[in-house]
Amino acid sequence: MSQTCCTATTTTCCSDDGELVRSVSTVLSFKDRLGACRVRWGFGRAKYAVQPGLYKIGTPDESSPVLVSSNYKLTLDSLRKNLAGLDCWLLILDTKGVNVWCAAGKGTFGTSELIKRVRTTGLSKIVAHKRLILPQLGASGVSAHAVTRATGFSVIYGPVYARDIKAFIDAGNKATKEMRAVRFTLRDRVILTPVEMMGAVKVFLPVCGVLFLLNLFVARPFSLRDLALYGATILVGTVATPALLPVIPGKAFAFKGWLLGALSTALILWAYGWFAPPFLMLGIGYLLVLPAYSAFLAMNFTGSSTFTSFSGVLKEMKAAIPLIVASGSLGMIVLVVKALIG
Repeated sequence: MSQTCCTATTTTCCSDDGELVRSVSTVLSFKDRLGACRVRWGFGRAKYAVQPGLYKIGTPDESSPVLVSSNYKLTLDSLRKNLAGLDCWLLILDTKGVNVWCAAGKGTFGTSELIKRVRTTGLSKIVAHKRLILPQLGASGVSAHAVTRATGFSVIYGPVYARDIKAFIDAGNKATKEMRAVRFTLRDRVILTPVEMMGAVKVFLPVCGVLFLLNLFVARPFSLRDLALYGATILVGTVATPALLPVIPGKAFAFKGWLLGALSTALILWAYGWFAPPFLMLGIGYLLVLPAYSAFLAMNFTGSSTFTSFSGVLKEMKAAIPLIVASGSLGMIVLVVKALIG
């Protein structure tokens, strides 16, 4: 690879084709960690991406491995921090700032994009071998034989987790059974809940405004107790259901969310004493609205989970959404009528 456009102080150089090759560290800075925390809470998620192209870790040469990943910065950071001591190339695809697994489902971590990046980076002139190591969770988006036919590079699927990549390479690009296993642990699930919760809160804020306006006209104003019910439902749908996912009965995420939402709502209504006159109508309304809402929030988590497939998500949505809409709409009518008559 030509180094003519490199200097001693820059972190980029150019390939023979003029493509920038960026050098990245395996040590995450405070800014990296702060950015990750911010994105985990749903702030700036849509713009948390790096430039696609060729990157390098350490001082790779023509025999060094080529790892393929997405341009979602959180994914890149997770990958590079596990590559300390390894000299390698990183071929970063333009997945529109989406992680590998989701991008594979959407098609942005796909065959055409991979072929394009191999060609535009001049990779065949940089490395002497013809091997690309792709993350296992990106397999659904890539046609390996089509990539080989178009570029001459063979596709090797690496382990599920970045922490196993060095061991995978040391073993001659061979994965053990453990490296192929997808473990969606409690920690894996809980770390995803802040962004789900913040998304729900942002949607609920306008609802609070509507309730405030209704209080100017209704006979029975919405109180802090009502808001606490909605807040509890958000926590159930976005935090409790994902955390308890494997132990909640049922297969569908929507059912799991509905079941946990129904239990929590019933307990709070019982504590409030809203299962008896003159609050019985109010209790019925909330039992129709809030479990449906927690079911919807839990169903959103399918996009973050490795427990589901794209076809499975579509099937669940087709069955669940009409029920959620029907229950929620009927419940809102009951609540509004109760608020008007007092």
